[in-house]
Amino acid sequence: MFAVPAAPLLRIQTRSRLTGWGELSTRPDAALLLAAVNALTARSASAYTVLDRTLPPALAPAAVMAMLDCLGKQSKAPVYQVLGGPTRFKVRVMALVANAADVKQARAAGHRAFSLPIPAPPFPNSGKSYVNTIRSLVDEARTAAGTPADFVLDCAGQLSAGDAQQLAAEFERTHLLWLDEPCRHGNLSALRKISDESVTPIGLGRACRNADEFQDILREETADLLRPSLNHFSISRIRKIAALAETYYIAVAPTHSGRTLATAAALHAAASMPNFFITHLPPRAPDDPIKGLDTTLRDGYLGLPTAPGLGVTVDESAIANTEVRA
Repeated sequence: MFAVPAAPLLRIQTRSRLTGWGELSTRPDAALLLAAVNALTARSASAYTVLDRTLPPALAPAAVMAMLDCLGKQSKAPVYQVLGGPTRFKVRVMALVANAADVKQARAAGHRAFSLPIPAPPFPNSGKSYVNTIRSLVDEARTAAGTPADFVLDCAGQLSAGDAQQLAAEFERTHLLWLDEPCRHGNLSALRKISDESVTPIGLGRACRNADEFQDILREETADLLRPSLNHFSISRIRKIAALAETYYIAVAPTHSGRTLATAAALHAAASMPNFFITHLPPRAPDDPIKGLDTTLRDGYLGLPTAPGLGVTVDESAIANTEVRA
């Protein structure tokens, strides 16, 4: 299965000595940390929505995560209760796999849904032979998965409109969960044509860095599923994106490139969104300093965390040598 690199952690401590944790996508420099300190000093953690707009974009998702963690611990409730209460009591997850062997391993661990990356096309508009290659990979993965099993094809935005159209048509009868990021978002009219001419669902949004881009996707009716990333959008912003998508009857499947802390945040976000569909569960590293998250799968679902805040603890002794204070 895919190896997920260790992500840097952000710790925020309140004057009442509560500690909240967030997961960053990249290690911040001193200037970013100083800007965050200036924005957060003497502010209440309950002002996370306002602070989300004033914090540096590279730090805002992790800082909001940490502030919500503080609020949950203060109120002795999980974050999804702070956000208004759960809309569900279990969360559907999928495994990130690379081949049939990964699928077997993930299936044995309890997964019932799988995200499979496609090989890069040898050249633009590779045609039927390229589509047949992908079809063979999917057939092998389906055989390894058994039944029931659902698949997402991760295209990573690398297909031409022509190849994406052929691929969507090829898998109409096999009912993919969705075709993920088939093309870059530069030409929404081309993506709309693919969506209009095939019943295969289209997922978009992993490459979005501005919330306005999701509004464009919804207005142009180019996607059946939105995929905002917790690395680039805070929990509060993803909830706003989900609320907007709900008015278009569109589901949301948040993603992230982090590990256990980001997974915990994704579960709380999922529990608070009525139109949540699925998220992914990255592999857990043996030396992971994040403890307390129950990742026991039951028919492809995870239970919600029940402890206060994000529901996890951090082994600070394991990260003491990497700490930078601000």
